[in-house]
Amino acid sequence: MGFPEQQQVPPGIQSEMSPLPDCGEDSYRGSGRLAGKRTLITGGDSGIGRAAAIAFAREGADVAIAYLNEHDDAKQVQQLIEDAGRRAIAISGDLSDAAHCRSVIETVVEQWGGLDVLVVNAAYQMTHDNLQEISDEEWDYTFKLNIGAFFYLAKAAAPHMPAGSSIIASSSVNSDSPNPTLAPYAATKAAIANFSASLAQLLGPDGIRVNSVAPGPIWTPLIPATMPPEKVSKFGDNVPLGRAGQPVELAPVYVLLASDEGSYISGARVAVTGGRPIL
Repeated sequence: MGFPEQQQVPPGIQSEMSPLPDCGEDSYRGSGRLAGKRTLITGGDSGIGRAAAIAFAREGADVAIAYLNEHDDAKQVQQLIEDAGRRAIAISGDLSDAAHCRSVIETVVEQWGGLDVLVVNAAYQMTHDNLQEISDEEWDYTFKLNIGAFFYLAKAAAPHMPAGSSIIASSSVNSDSPNPTLAPYAATKAAIANFSASLAQLLGPDGIRVNSVAPGPIWTPLIPATMPPEKVSKFGDNVPLGRAGQPVELAPVYVLLASDEGSYISGARVAVTGGRPIL
């Protein structure tokens, strides 16, 4: 299948990708499965987070998105949420900072009185062929954003989440089969899967379910922003289905895990990998 060779500066802008990812803007149809649920999605401006935000709103949820600085992408998502007749909040800032994570939760709780669904999806990755290329700063930042923010957000959110609430974290096929060129990212994704399983046990007595989703190759801004052009052009070719997935193809899994229909699903890691197995 393949994509045109292209390169962006991290974290990447969805509107500058070719082709544009399909996040369900024109295709997702809701059926009230998340009616009235107050939701926060990190990385909700683009990619998987954007697809989840669109789907959640069309399923009846109010949706807050937290993002870094991709303001135009975030405004588009906010408008799509409001077009679905739901309340929207967009909060920019660096989620690698613990204080900002707590501030995000405080903002949502102050405006909506609580939180029913937390989707921890924002992440950073970079491709390196040599261990010596990975700087201390990059290693630290990758862990602070990818797994640190999960801890900060979940800890701040849990006291405001009633029984029946759901926490969903975006892990990766790399949690099980690490790509050596994505070593820091892969390590954090394994930590996310593991921490999700721990939280499911810690928060289960409070009626809060915790799960993780393990995507395979999905066409998001992280790809042209963190991979060399020649790898972008072949992205997703090596899975059994022979192509990269689109963000909209993840949305139904996040909807299920957030909905009351998933009331007995907790501690799971759901693979959406195009046929590449995870253990």
